[in-house]
Amino acid sequence: MFSAIGRIFRTPDLRRKIVFTLAIVSLFRLGSFIPAPFVDFNNVQACLVANQAQGTSGLYDMINLFSGGALLQLSIFALGIMPYITASIITQLLRVVIPHFESLHKEGQAGQAKLTQYTRYLTIALAVLQSTTLITVARSGQLFGASANQACQNLVSQEWWAILIMILTMTAGTGLIMWFGELITERGIGNGMSLLIFTSISATFPGAMWMIKESKGWEVFFLVLGVGLLVIAAVVFVEQSQRRIPVQYAKRVVGRRTYGGSSTYIPIKVNMAGVIPVIFASAILYLPMLLTQFNQPKIGEDPQPWVVWVQNNLVTGDQPLYMLVFFLLTIGFTFFYVQITFNPEEVSDNMKQYGGFVPGIRAGRPTAEYLNYVLTRITSAGSLYLGLIALIPLIALAFFGANQNFPFGGASILIIVGVGLETVKQIDAQLQQRHYEGLLK
Repeated sequence: MFSAIGRIFRTPDLRRKIVFTLAIVSLFRLGSFIPAPFVDFNNVQACLVANQAQGTSGLYDMINLFSGGALLQLSIFALGIMPYITASIITQLLRVVIPHFESLHKEGQAGQAKLTQYTRYLTIALAVLQSTTLITVARSGQLFGASANQACQNLVSQEWWAILIMILTMTAGTGLIMWFGELITERGIGNGMSLLIFTSISATFPGAMWMIKESKGWEVFFLVLGVGLLVIAAVVFVEQSQRRIPVQYAKRVVGRRTYGGSSTYIPIKVNMAGVIPVIFASAILYLPMLLTQFNQPKIGEDPQPWVVWVQNNLVTGDQPLYMLVFFLLTIGFTFFYVQITFNPEEVSDNMKQYGGFVPGIRAGRPTAEYLNYVLTRITSAGSLYLGLIALIPLIALAFFGANQNFPFGGASILIIVGVGLETVKQIDAQLQQRHYEGLLK
């Protein structure tokens, strides 16, 4: 392993890519600590300390996770990579609704470039919307929850022109982050956006673990660390697991050349949906919390009955009904997303067009039915796996007093493991191109 790492830094081209990637990541993290204009930095820091001491879970915990803690600091990179993630998901889902998007997807590199351009425009539009919402919530004093102290009511300037400058600054920060990601993809080690998400989530690990040590002591700290390592090993195992469906291509004679006659396989991963269902389920369960935030009773009035019920059952992750709904939503969104991203009929038609078939299965509709049957069974196991992983932060919230972005579960661990594995594979492939021996054995 150490000799392989040594080969990485002895290879000039690969060393240059890694240094460039680390430089961009450093700039990204630096921007997460620079406050936006007209933000009261001292009040923000005081509210952050009070929020951590109380262990409360605010409305923006998930977005704050993906921004590496920059959102609650109201920095210039407060929105993080979240607008780009949302825009990418929307663009992908619109392929089902808009035929033009589906045709662009099938056009190859030119069509993908056009879809990427649409994603960029949508990212900027979402950044304007999200920055406006964030500043509005900060002005109302609800950024750190209803239990925030008086200092958290005066975080930003109330002047309209100051608010406009803050919106432009945060939107520009999102555009700069998007450019950073594309630079890493083109000139770094690849997967720029994923690496930036990886960096943001990794930055929250030390603080989350130290919070557990401060509240529960060293014994629970090491217990959580040991369980976390076991969870990481299990996630790596499942993420690498796949069902390989064999495919045989018949020989074809075109002119004087013979094509086909080869054997390959279709890899169907146990977790084909990735982290998207967990994000979808979290976003849906933020709606009840949002409704209660904007339906607070006036001074001297009693809250409405439905608001009390929602606050008692669907607001914090340590509530049994919240856990059950979150688990069921994760399973449902897993099936929904897999059906969108993997179309058995389309795969079957492509195989038939090039003379491919699954041994023992007729080409055409029988192949599509067989692929759908296998996909349904694999997705059933994958959805249960995602549901259990998504529940880990909620269980930690109930028993250890951690927040809902507990590092060894949910979206955090799925992104960390997924991006880490993909990055290691890319470095391994580049090493094999130059030394005929990779990073992995």
